[in-house]
Amino acid sequence: MSYPTTPEFSAINVESQHSNVRTETRSGRTQVRSLGAQRWAFSAQYNDMTREDFAPVYAFVVGTGSGVDSFDIVPPVISDAKGNVSGTVRANGAHSEGDSTITIDGITGTLKAGDFIKFANHNKVYMVTADRTGAGTLSIHPALIESVANNEIISYDGVTFKMRVANDVQQFALQEFDRYTFEVDMIEVI
Repeated sequence: MSYPTTPEFSAINVESQHSNVRTETRSGRTQVRSLGAQRWAFSAQYNDMTREDFAPVYAFVVGTGSGVDSFDIVPPVISDAKGNVSGTVRANGAHSEGDSTITIDGITGTLKAGDFIKFANHNKVYMVTADRTGAGTLSIHPALIESVANNEIISYDGVTFKMRVANDVQQFALQEFDRYTFEVDMIEVI
């Protein structure tokens, strides 16, 4: 199931959510422990819409059971690499769960820090954390949540996120002149 592509979002806020535990002593010393989980979350806003534009979007969101069912979404702008990368980028060698660097080949040009990538065998989306020009070591965040096989294809344009609606309540506002305003929050499904 794919999220509707029209109308397009007017804005999208992207969050990187980490599961950390913090403790602070009375003296102010703080310890932070990572529970090793990270997910992407979006808050997507729409410009005022007519009922004709709004109804299919709202019906889709409500039809997911407000988070029961997952869906695929290719968010505008951020799903495409901002570097000048081309070619069929592949993992060069097998990589294990927990690795935060991946050796790649098949790349021409540059993947830029902040680009999103996805391995063919993962639902999880990763972010490039340092520019990578040509074949070599690619730094990613978070660390791999499952292993990657040799020659696994890596998507860098049109990256599809597997998401679900983040809230149980879905509300909209009906404005003057039959204009609808709507915002939807979604979180990555791993």
